[in-house]
Amino acid sequence: MKLLLLADKESRYLWDFYKPGCLREYDLMLSCGDLKAEYLTFLATLGRSPLLYVRGNHDDNYESRPPEGCECIEDKLVTVGGLRIVGLGGSPLYSGGRNQYTERQMEARIRKLGWKIRRAGGVDIVLTHAPARGFGDAEDFAHCGFEAFLPLLDQTGCDLKVDSQLGLRAWRGEEPFVVIAHPHALPRIGRDGSLDFIHVRSPFME
Repeated sequence: MKLLLLADKESRYLWDFYKPGCLREYDLMLSCGDLKAEYLTFLATLGRSPLLYVRGNHDDNYESRPPEGCECIEDKLVTVGGLRIVGLGGSPLYSGGRNQYTERQMEARIRKLGWKIRRAGGVDIVLTHAPARGFGDAEDFAHCGFEAFLPLLDQTGCDLKVDSQLGLRAWRGEEPFVVIAHPHALPRIGRDGSLDFIHVRSPFME
């Protein structure tokens, strides 16, 4: 299965300069948030694959104008093509926005998913907007990672942690890795223990 991962910045290649058929190779599209609703609607309309998304801290307008033809998987566990995917969008609380959470609130969201994860026998992908604490996050409130994600990744046997990124990336299922965006001054590729992470600074495909 080949995935197209999206977040934070609309790709002119896929939108302004769209070429018919350029989305045909992807089996699933995943959005980590902070993208215009009409951009996701465009991709879902012209692509042949499902588009699943979580909300970023700048996606409060999704409440009144959600992306069309897409599926919001906030606080859900869904299975697509044999992949078990959990969605947990939003950022740490810093200004009181609709899609901002305290550590305690994020822990509560994860606990509510616990029985679904156990019944499914684990998850393959955790789709988030914010990173896990210590995985490429920053010290400012807006870009600090959630500590609540760490036990989730340990307990579920997750193969891929996908969070917000600047641009897009294709994943072919060859190796597990973390895709992150915030902050913007991280190394492009890194490793933390046995887990690889990739920092995407600009739109590209692989």
